Amino acid sequence: MTASVDLWTASLCKPDPGYGGWAHVRRNADGTLAGAAGGERRVNGAKMVLTGVIEALTALADLPTDTAVTLHFADPALAAELVASDGAYATAEPEAWAEARKLLAARPVLVLSPLSDATPAAGFLRAWADFGLDTAKTRGTFKAAIPRPNLLKFPG
Repeated sequence: MTASVDLWTASLCKPDPGYGGWAHVRRNADGTLAGAAGGERRVNGAKMVLTGVIEALTALADLPTDTAVTLHFADPALAAELVASDGAYATAEPEAWAEARKLLAARPVLVLSPLSDATPAAGFLRAWADFGLDTAKTRGTFKAAIPRPNLLKFPG
């Protein structure tokens, strides 16, 4: 097995349905950070949660599949929704749900770890998800890397 990686992800939707945003940060074993944020118009909360997970896991494409990954997620329902074939997320967003499950299945060494709203990492991610949401309002579907100076402030 290779080194481990930590991923954090969070999303929001205002109103739900309405405008949505997501963000993720990746910390490699050597401590380097990478991250992205994005948003969409006319979307629901389930789609934003799943998009955040999909984007975070897709960002691992450069790593071997046996890399140990810990996914810290802000949505308290995510773990249960990912295993429920007839859950709210599977019903509301079947394509995104299937893609998220496929990406999770491709990572045999994966730990799902809920992220408390009270943690500084959750606040950082929510702020970037809010940025994605606001940018989507004016520019439409949006995705961009979180700039390095901002990533250096990540408290995770």
